[in-house]
Amino acid sequence: MNTFFKGKLSKSKLTPIHADDIPYPHIFRPLDLGFTTLKNRMVMGSMHTGLEDRFYNYSKLARYFEERAKGGVALIITGGISPNREGWLTPFGGTLNRTADIIHHARVVRAVHKYDTKILLQILHSGRYGYHPFVVAPSPIKSPISPFKPRQMSTKNIKATINDYVHTAKLAKKAGYDGVEIMGSEGYLINQFLSARTNQRTDDYGGSLDNRARFALDIVKAIRRAVGSDFIISFRLSMLELVENGAVMTEVITLATWLELAGVTLINTGIGWHEARIPTIVTGVPRASFVRFSQAVKEVINIPIIGANRINMPDTAEAILADGQVDLVQMARPFLADSAWVQKAQMGNTHLINTCIGCNQACLDHTFAGQRATCLVNPLACFESEYNINPAKKIKKIAVIGGGVAGMTAAVTASERGHKVTIFERNSTLGGQFNFAKVIPGKEEFFETIRYYRNMIEKCGISVHLNHEISDEFLKNSDFDDIVIATGVTPRKVRFDGTDLPQVMTYAELLSGQKVAGKAVAILGAGGIGFDVAEFLAHGGVIASDVHDRAYRPTAQSPDEFFAQWGINPKPNYDSKGGLVKSAPTPNHRQIYLLQRSHGKLGKGLNKTTGWVHKAIIKQAGVIQISGATYDKITDEGLWITVNKQAQLLRVDSVVLCVGQEPVNHLMPKLGDAPKAHYHIIGGAKNAECLDAKRAIREGFLLGLQL
Repeated sequence: MNTFFKGKLSKSKLTPIHADDIPYPHIFRPLDLGFTTLKNRMVMGSMHTGLEDRFYNYSKLARYFEERAKGGVALIITGGISPNREGWLTPFGGTLNRTADIIHHARVVRAVHKYDTKILLQILHSGRYGYHPFVVAPSPIKSPISPFKPRQMSTKNIKATINDYVHTAKLAKKAGYDGVEIMGSEGYLINQFLSARTNQRTDDYGGSLDNRARFALDIVKAIRRAVGSDFIISFRLSMLELVENGAVMTEVITLATWLELAGVTLINTGIGWHEARIPTIVTGVPRASFVRFSQAVKEVINIPIIGANRINMPDTAEAILADGQVDLVQMARPFLADSAWVQKAQMGNTHLINTCIGCNQACLDHTFAGQRATCLVNPLACFESEYNINPAKKIKKIAVIGGGVAGMTAAVTASERGHKVTIFERNSTLGGQFNFAKVIPGKEEFFETIRYYRNMIEKCGISVHLNHEISDEFLKNSDFDDIVIATGVTPRKVRFDGTDLPQVMTYAELLSGQKVAGKAVAILGAGGIGFDVAEFLAHGGVIASDVHDRAYRPTAQSPDEFFAQWGINPKPNYDSKGGLVKSAPTPNHRQIYLLQRSHGKLGKGLNKTTGWVHKAIIKQAGVIQISGATYDKITDEGLWITVNKQAQLLRVDSVVLCVGQEPVNHLMPKLGDAPKAHYHIIGGAKNAECLDAKRAIREGFLLGLQL
């Protein structure tokens, strides 16, 4: 395909920055694309919310995007819209295939354009990843994440699909979109054509890289001819596929140069296929780990490139741009967490950014369950049309008992509406159960949530009383109008011989630093907390003495350490297929047993999009997993259990109890009481089963709106 190279292309030069008073000058440098200008370097990446799939939700979708445009982002990319029926992710997915569809999409575009923000329609054909019986692919190779085997596309089908891409792009222009993004990564249809892993054709669309790239390039060139030169075409290219028989960097660079010559305006970054068994976006992935691969492509092309994956704070984005690694920075989930992210960075209010913690619990987990996406730390996300933080009609005096995330959310939301709020917390620091989560290796981002709430509490002028144990009598004699019981949970204790021995501890005692585990440990309970404790013990197991100081931040795993653990080639110009190498996990110096009473595999109740990561980590650490165990007794010799009717002794020197929680709700009025104040109960105090921060924060938020 050397015919694409016609002369030497010159590298564009960056304009010097003179506005020293701008907190993040490289973020807020405009980018001139020739026919249009992006006002800054921040891109809201494509993310499926569920609102795209039904036109009756497009008013909600418009409001959702409008809030992010109002918040200052320069460029928004929509969730994936299929060019035809075969490309649906799920049956009856979102479309822009008919003239009648334009009116709905135009509503979204108008909302975004109010704030000088550009918006691209992402065109996504799922290929073999589709969850419907009409799936097609370059070759009839079934995906491991879809139940349907695809039909091999004929040449006629390929050309018709190219025309469908063009048709959607033309309709997007008529709807007012500033451009389109062609999804060519993450293992979707175009990526399936590009990869020898999934393309086993022997015709003009298979075999050599030239042939495998033909489908993608024909799409780009046909769209460019149809829409003209004043229309953005972004192509999301896999920089690192992380699957066997995947591309090497020389192929990625070649594709990027071909795409540039075919008429692409921007190259966007894709990392990993959805079927890859290496984490790329969960909280344990170090920030900006994959930017090095985007930089390798930037060095050989002359059009702007967008960096992505696990970038969530301005300091990180600024450093990437200042170093010239990429031209734009893309974030998706961080704009769920805080719609005003860009505006706060520009105003020097980074400390007030509600940071995405990479948990996936309310975004990706919802998407895969067919639910509307939202955000664990921001329940307002995708519900902007339904919930409004309006001034209260009557100002109340409110007491919030408990400074965990449920209580803090209720307090901040109520205070933003004008109420006078006081928080009473029995411990020496705010955060509740998040104080346990934040010390788990890979969950360092949980510090950011506590930082956000602390700063919002100060900003709102909320009074806080720490180390304050509240009594029934105090509340009865107080003059509060409303009392919010957000007292959380306490670890459940099991009762059998030996549980009172000093080597036995709850997860709270371990993760708070009150007790330290030995070199051989049995963990009773294999829910989310049990897995967290296993990771904690396998990768350190020590709590820093200043962990609760406001200035304290743990040292997270470095990108190179992460790459070694998961078997990723760290070289930007990697030459191993898919960027894979032999993994070298960090050695575990403890003997750890993880036990559960029920039969079957451990970890069944873990979250869909992150649970497999936790299971892989404890497997790497050599944690011995035992199901169907009866806990008999604990002695100085260790833990006695019965499995399959056979008694066993696990020679451990510590036992950690992770067997559930009990609600702390004794401050709630009893039947027959007639308190002066209105009482409300939220979070773990209301329901301690399946301890759920997502539910706790949402309950706090909704209560704050109602008070």
